[in-house]
Parts: sequence; C-alpha cells; structure tokens
Amino acid sequence: MTTSDLVGLRIKTVRRQRGLSQAQLAHPELSDSYVSLIESGKRTPTPAVLELLAQKLDCSLSYLINGVTAEQMEDIELALGYARLALENGEVAEARTRFEELLGNSNLTGLTALRQDAEFGLALATEAGGDLDRAISILLKLRKEELTPERGIEVAVALCRAYRESERLTEAVEVGEQMLGGNVRLAWTDLLVELGATLLAAYLERADLLRARQFAAELLNAADALGTPRSIVAANWNASIVARVTGHGHEAVSFAERAMAVQLEHGQPRNIARMRVALAKTLLRSGTRDAVAVRNMLRAAIAEFEQTSTSTIDRAILHVELACSEYMTGDLDEAVQHAVTGRNLLPEFGNVLGAEANLLLGRIYGAVGRVDEGREHTAAVKGWLAPLPDSRRSASTWYATAETMEQLGDSEGAVEAYRRALACAGV
Repeated sequence: MTTSDLVGLRIKTVRRQRGLSQAQLAHPELSDSYVSLIESGKRTPTPAVLELLAQKLDCSLSYLINGVTAEQMEDIELALGYARLALENGEVAEARTRFEELLGNSNLTGLTALRQDAEFGLALATEAGGDLDRAISILLKLRKEELTPERGIEVAVALCRAYRESERLTEAVEVGEQMLGGNVRLAWTDLLVELGATLLAAYLERADLLRARQFAAELLNAADALGTPRSIVAANWNASIVARVTGHGHEAVSFAERAMAVQLEHGQPRNIARMRVALAKTLLRSGTRDAVAVRNMLRAAIAEFEQTSTSTIDRAILHVELACSEYMTGDLDEAVQHAVTGRNLLPEFGNVLGAEANLLLGRIYGAVGRVDEGREHTAAVKGWLAPLPDSRRSASTWYATAETMEQLGDSEGAVEAYRRALACAGV
C-alpha cells in the first residue's frame, strides 16, 4: 500500500469508530466526495487538510500520518535517545540491546526516518562491540534504501571503516570511491572529508602508498579550505599515519600534533582519548619522543578511555600500544598483562591486532628465556592472520613473525612465515 492508501485507511477507520458519515466529516469545510477520494487513496491531502481532519476526528495528526499516536511517537523518540546516549557513553552492550528492542517495536514500521536512525545506531553499536560481519550486513541493508544525502554519507563512512577493519580492503575502497567519485563530484563537507579519511586508511592498508600520499594532500587542502575543526582533525590525523608509514617521521608528528591541538579545543572526550593514543603511537614509531614519556602518556589514557565511550576495538588498540611501550622500556610483566588484555578484547581470530599482540608476547617470553612459551605465542599468530586477505599490514606482521621465529629457533615455522609475507606482498 502507498502512503496515501495508508493515510486514507486510517481516516476511514477513525471516522467509522466515531460514528460519522463522510458527509458529516466533510461539512462544512470540505466536500464529501473529496473525503471519499482521500479515504480511497486517490487524493493526497495537504498538510492543512490533514490537520483539519485530525481535529474533526479528535485524533493526533501523528496517527493519521504515521499510524502512531503522539504518545507512542514520544515513547519511540525517547527510547531512541536513550539508545544513542548509551552508545555515546561507551555502554555498547546496552546500546545494542536498546536499538534491537526499538526495532522490534511494530509502531516503528511506518516511521522510515526513525527506523533508519535505529538501524544505523544498531550497526554502530554492533561495530563497536567487535561484530564487524553483522555491522556490515546491517549497513548493506540500509544502503539499499532511499536515504537522505547526509545519512547516505554516514552509512558509507561506517561501511568503509567496517570493511577496512575486517581487512576487506577492495570493498572498503569501492565504497569510498563510489561515494566520492560519482558522476557528479560533490563539494567537500565535513562528512565527505571523514569519508575521504576512511578511504585514505584503506589505501594505506592496501599498500597503495603513492595514491595514499596524493589523496592525503588532497584531503588536507579540502580541510584547510573548509576551515572546520572536524575536517582539519580528520585530514591531519590520517595524513599523519600516511607520513609515518612512508618514512616521513617529523612530518607525521607535525600532522598528529596539529590534529591533537584542534581536538583538545573542539573535540568530544571519546575522540580526544582516541587521538591521544594515535599521537602516542606516532611518537613511539617516529623516535621523536623517548619511550618512557610515551608510555606514561598511554598509561594516563587508560583512565581517560574508561570515562569515555571508546569502543572495544579502541580499548584493544590502547592496550596493545601500551604493551609495546612497556616492552621498549623494559617493564615486561606490564607488557605481558596489556598484550593479553588487548588481545582478549578482540573477536577470536581474523584480526591483525590480535596477531601483533601474540607476536609481542612471543618476543617477551623469548627475551626472558621462556622459549617454549614464546614459540607457542608466535605460532598462534597464524590463527589470527590466516583468515585475512592479503594486505600491507598482514605482510609486515608475517615478516616480523618470521624474524621472531628465527630468533626462537623455529626454522620451519620461520620459512613458512616468510613465504606468507611474500605472498601477501604479491611476490
């Protein structure tokens, strides 16, 4: 049934419940034939006529338009607000439950915009909980619907990110390029810069370093032209990652520090916390700050993460990065604890971060002479990497695994890991 059919049916139903004829409902403002056409779905009433009919029928305008009463609409909007708040506060499981309960409400069926809001929220909560496959499924379903331009970009950002985090890099790139490189090039906005930044990270993971450098420069120019904090942070944060990976350490730190400065002034606590970890990671790998200072920065970030709505994967990244800094500063017990914590926050297997955590554990146990345990953890890297498609990060992790296996005396395992690294690199 069309919207006009449904509106007409509701008017007819309420009119009969009130014991009115079409002529009685119409008099004196409308003709009974016009009311008949509306009830049969052959005419779409204007907003003014709908409001008039709602008054004459003593029902809410919301019910005639959407099939729900004003009270039911208020309940739905309140439930959606609570679900969003739970997600913003980092209560991912509760947010997921609230969004699912809301989507089970039959009154939401005819409320397209609110239903799409709830489904998008469920996708974000599911992604934050680490269930990337289900998040992708929800986003793909949403993408097939008629969406507002802004919602369409938001869905593309989330889908590109979820594909990238799942190491499905070809699909991540396709999503970003389809939105940004359509038949008509859209004017840059904050949301499109964020989509571009997400696409940029996919280029980087795919080892398309030349394209990444070129696109990073394009995003920086777009962000500077817009002049908005949101676009400046997104462009500089991701340009920093590109600079670090391509060997431009000082440039990487400069971009990261600019992003951090803008985020501190304008950003939300969750994004400030995530940015602090990104900056620490950049400093640690560029060698521009001593490892102790970076370690202390990451230790302080734990409390910050606990007080904000960072996702499970965000917390896993923090703990693995902290494990690296503890390892570099010689506190091996703390390094082990954080590596295990970070790994255990991740979905089981199929995640490069989990592989990196196990690899670090292998190195730590090898450093203290517990070689058998070191080999066990290093061998476990295969389970985390094997399900993933080839990528720059996977190749790098396979190569590091091979080196660690050699150091631990596992020659056979090292040869296999070197082969996997070459295969990932396309050699």
